[in-house]
Amino acid sequence: MKRRKFLWYSLLFSSGCTVANNLNDISKKSVVNLPTKLRFTVTDVKGFKELQQDYGAFRTVLEEILNIKIEFFPVESFIAAAPALQLGQVDIVLAGPSEYVILNARAKAVPIVAITRPKYHSVIAVRADSGIKSISQLKGKKIAMRAKAGTAGHIYPTKLLLDAGLDPKSDVKILFLGDKGMEALKKGEVDALARSFSGYEKALRDAGLSETEFPVIASGPHLPSDVFVVSNHIDPAFREHIGNLMLKYQDKLLQSILVSPANEQFQGSKMMTAVDADYNMIREVYKAIGEGEFIN
Repeated sequence: MKRRKFLWYSLLFSSGCTVANNLNDISKKSVVNLPTKLRFTVTDVKGFKELQQDYGAFRTVLEEILNIKIEFFPVESFIAAAPALQLGQVDIVLAGPSEYVILNARAKAVPIVAITRPKYHSVIAVRADSGIKSISQLKGKKIAMRAKAGTAGHIYPTKLLLDAGLDPKSDVKILFLGDKGMEALKKGEVDALARSFSGYEKALRDAGLSETEFPVIASGPHLPSDVFVVSNHIDPAFREHIGNLMLKYQDKLLQSILVSPANEQFQGSKMMTAVDADYNMIREVYKAIGEGEFIN
C-alpha cells in the first residue's frame, strides 16, 4: 500500500509541473467553451467507491494534466452510460469495444483515445476430464460467460458458437456469472467458460489452477482496444485538446491506472488516437449474433 501511495504522489508532483504549459497551449487555439469541471466514469465499474479505488489515481493525474476538476459519475451499466452522456451528466467515459459501439450509436459519443490491451481475445475453456475438444461438442451444455454485452466475455464467444454451427439461443445454455465462472466450471456447475484470455489467466491464478486442468478449446482474434470517449456536447477544439494531452502524457496516465491491481489487464498497454472504423468488426458481430438493435 505504501508503495502505491508513493507512486501516486510522485505522479502528482511530476504532472503538476505541466499545468501552466497546458493552459497556455489551449489559450493559443481557437476560442472554446472551457468547462469548469468534467465528469468521468468507467462502464464496467459500479459505484463511487469502486471508481475511487480503481481509478482515483488516474482521475487525479488527469485533473492535473488538463487543469480542470474531474468528478466521478458512477453508472449502473454500460447502457446507463448512454443516457448519461445524452443528458450531459457525464463527459468522459472509458468503455470497452462493445460498449463503445453502443455509446456511439445511442449517444453519438466521440472516440478520442484508444488504450490497447495485450492478450485481449476471447477464449473458451473446459475441464480437462470433460472429453470436450471442440466447440461443436458444447451442444446441450452450459457455458459460463462474464456479463451480457461484454466484448470478450459474451459478444465474441457467441460469435465463436455461431461459427461452429451452434445456435446460442437453443443449442446451449448461457449463464452470466461475472467473476464466478471458473469456480462454477471447477465444481461442474457449467461445462465451459468464456472469458478474455487475460481474465482466464487471472481466474486460474486466483484459484491456484493450471491451463492443463482447464484447457482452452477455442480462441478468437485480437479484439479492438478499450476507448476513452467524450460527449458530443463538448467543444470540438477542446475534445482535440483533451486527446492530445492524454497522448502526450500517456506514460503518467498509464502508470496511474496500474496503481490499482484491478487494472492489471492494462499491463504493457499504450495509448493511441482512437479510430472509429477499428470497431466495425464489433458492429458486424452484433449483427451476426442477432443483437443489431443494440447499435441502431
